[in-house]
Amino acid sequence: MPLHRVEYRVLYGDTDQMGVVYYANYLRYFELGRAEYLRARGFTYREVEESGIMMPVAEAGVKYHVPARYDDLIVVETSPDPLVRSGFRFTYRVLHKESDTLLVTGHTLHACVNVETGRVCRPPKDIVTKVFLDTGR
Repeated sequence: MPLHRVEYRVLYGDTDQMGVVYYANYLRYFELGRAEYLRARGFTYREVEESGIMMPVAEAGVKYHVPARYDDLIVVETSPDPLVRSGFRFTYRVLHKESDTLLVTGHTLHACVNVETGRVCRPPKDIVTKVFLDTGR
């Protein structure tokens, strides 16, 4: 499956009183990875929404291995799960850039919702094709 990597420098505001990344911020890093994954495939969340589809998170899971700290350079790896048919599931690995240490693994599951009706719908074929297209980047 296609894989996208994006780097991020941990900000002081991302950390808690213990000096480590606050646990919920990893979901923000997943969002960064997912948004850049889609952008690398030639479209953005905004374009998906303008086409009449929303992709809300229906489920999220995070497993914490080693904490990231202020000023660490991390890498978020994002890839789609081809086994999900009714929406999209993305998996993530967050690594420390310099040591390649695995910090966090996780996933998000997204439903496709019609903007006009608010009902769950199948993902449009053109979006599915773009999500699973291996662009070689």
